[in-house]
Amino acid sequence: MRHTFHTLDVFTDTPFTGNPLAVVRDCEGLSEQRMQAIAREFNLSETVFVLEPLDPLNSARLRIFTPTRELPFAGHPTIGAAVLIAQLRAPEMLGGAGLGLAIEEQVGLIACTVRRQKGRAAQASFVLPRLPERLGEAPDVESIAAALGLEVADIGFDAHQPSLWSAGNAFTFVPVASLEAMGRAAPNPALFSTTFACSGSLAYLYTQEVVREGSHVHARMFGPGMVITEDPATGSAAAAFAGVATQFERPEDGDHLLIIEQGFEMGRPSIIHLRLQIEGGVLVDASVGGAAVIVSQGTIEA
Repeated sequence: MRHTFHTLDVFTDTPFTGNPLAVVRDCEGLSEQRMQAIAREFNLSETVFVLEPLDPLNSARLRIFTPTRELPFAGHPTIGAAVLIAQLRAPEMLGGAGLGLAIEEQVGLIACTVRRQKGRAAQASFVLPRLPERLGEAPDVESIAAALGLEVADIGFDAHQPSLWSAGNAFTFVPVASLEAMGRAAPNPALFSTTFACSGSLAYLYTQEVVREGSHVHARMFGPGMVITEDPATGSAAAAFAGVATQFERPEDGDHLLIIEQGFEMGRPSIIHLRLQIEGGVLVDASVGGAAVIVSQGTIEA
């Protein structure tokens, strides 16, 4: 059977930057094994399969696969698929307040909004389906430094210390003292998987020193077990970072916007918008957003 697919670059308004994504449409009848094989064929960090929703009131159901496994939730596939679905189904509704979509994923129902200003790339945002949860104790600083090829003095700044959080996918969050140290970070294959086993061998490094004017956080995400060692933009990590920012920065009540830059060391700059809503010193709501651009389309026999 022939299926239409599109590729997009996500968390960017410029083709060939950001995080690439494949979206396969009209996937009713495709088995899980076939979806996995197609994701392996695309060999991108994630491939999304669009299906009819289980609840007809919702917009679509997504299944998200890496080349090796299915994920219950991921940020850049959610953003990219929402932009594509909206542009194909109702492009005339993307101005002004935008188009609301209800997306079913394994993690739960995700509320998305897609907007497009004239002459600009479409942007999508989604409300976190699950607020961040702290999972336990992070590895010790000495082990983290050795696994990342850094010095112990490079780890931590202000009140920030390594921590373990999830908003659907678990990450070890590693505060790094400087942009220079971020540039030196390089996973040690002999130590990385064991050190970060608590978060499925995923480590998200961040610092408050930035490359781009207007950004608040500079990040890198390493996962040597993935197709590529480093991810250019990680929406599910940004979602969990809402918990990190709340814990260590203790923002005052109200709405806050954090602009996260990622992928710069890879030559694929990406910009992620993370919004926090704080009430009584507690995170009560958060959303992740960014732009996406269609790069290619075609058909695949499956």
